[in-house]
Amino acid sequence: MPQQRSLHPSSFRLHPSKYPPATAGGSDLRHVLAVAEASPLDEEGRARRASRTLALDLTPLRRSREFRLLFAGQAVSFFGSMMTFVAVPWQVFQITKSSFAVGMLGVAEFAPIFLMAFVGGALADAVDRRRMVRITEALIAALTAVLILNSLLAQPRVWVIYSATVLFAALNALQRPSLDALVPRLVAPEQMAAAMALRSLSGTICMIGGPALGGLLVTSLGPAVTYSFDLATFAASLAALWFMRAVPPPPGAGRPSLRSIAEGLRYARSRSELLGTYLVDINAMFFGMPMALFPAIAERFGGASVGLLYAAPAAGAMCVTLTSGWSKRVNRHGLCVALAAASWGLAIVGFGFAQTLWAALLCLALAGASDMVSGLFRSIIWNQTIPDYLRGRLAGIEMVSYTTGPLLGNAESGVVAGLFGVRASIVSGGVLCVAGTALLSLLLPAFLRYDGREGLERKRAEEEARAGALGRAS
Repeated sequence: MPQQRSLHPSSFRLHPSKYPPATAGGSDLRHVLAVAEASPLDEEGRARRASRTLALDLTPLRRSREFRLLFAGQAVSFFGSMMTFVAVPWQVFQITKSSFAVGMLGVAEFAPIFLMAFVGGALADAVDRRRMVRITEALIAALTAVLILNSLLAQPRVWVIYSATVLFAALNALQRPSLDALVPRLVAPEQMAAAMALRSLSGTICMIGGPALGGLLVTSLGPAVTYSFDLATFAASLAALWFMRAVPPPPGAGRPSLRSIAEGLRYARSRSELLGTYLVDINAMFFGMPMALFPAIAERFGGASVGLLYAAPAAGAMCVTLTSGWSKRVNRHGLCVALAAASWGLAIVGFGFAQTLWAALLCLALAGASDMVSGLFRSIIWNQTIPDYLRGRLAGIEMVSYTTGPLLGNAESGVVAGLFGVRASIVSGGVLCVAGTALLSLLLPAFLRYDGREGLERKRAEEEARAGALGRAS
């Protein structure tokens, strides 16, 4: 589930020329008194500037009707999806009493996501993106109804849950590239960082409230009620998509084909900064993803704690999102992604050694904050560097990177936990995450050096060159 840097210190410093240099005699005292009198106002001014630097930028919501509709509809729907996100592994664990079986949910999702994300990316560059999202959203709602019916059986079938998981993954892979490629068409380029932060805020609120409420509902009223809440939330997303205007494919778009998919893969391979974002995140999630172990860990802390464990990373992520105004002042995006991935690994190591529920939740919150920093700057790199005519296909590749890592990571953690124990699985995964991030940073120096100002200029040049070529061809 998705699906998030340094702050320029200059906004917190007094400029050295603000006060004149002290002179001899009584002017020294006058200067000291002037500084003393000015300090309270100065402190207040610095506080206001710091607040503006950190505050969440709401400009995309104010200026774009289409973005408002998409934002609101997806927020409500995602809240329900996060309830199901907790209910499905909980239900599988209750039926099987096996962390391995929970981890295999990730294996079941891997193949359809890996294959269909490329198809979804090609479709996103060739069809109306809004229509694509609307059709897949309706089909996902129908699958949620299947989970409800299965849960109402006297003995719910595990194979039905696995089958639904495979189909959920396939539909999500078809939908997500169109959904991600919609946003750059709805907001101005200079508002992309703010739009990504707003989507992250919405997602993190849902990832806190959804799992917490889902955990309470599934442990008290059962999975059928939890899935029913999720089904009801699809009404909001479908209504929002209905009222949005059409978003046709970019000019000169061709038919989806294997050749168009290959074109996207070649472009991604040619850009080291893009490869870095994909590989660093896959590494972090493969080795450091412990969510398949949450049901087993909750047995030690109390069954109701499962919702808190799922919600804790989102709580940390929201702290980052609410203070994300500083992100638009950062240009070394690749370095920020690498540091955030390493921080995720260190927090997961701490989680593995935690002896109390609150210590575990704190470490997970720190991990979630690090993941949000990484996700925010990965999104900015993608939207600053990828031309619109390739945006859907590259969104498919992005989806493979940020979803297959956690899916395989959950399977890996379940297998290692079965062989060596839960703690060994978590701690070793965190250590390998840090080591892998360091190695990838050394192997991909262009990723580590990536500067957002240069990336945006290159994207504009590519789009202008393509527009000129299309104009000459017509």
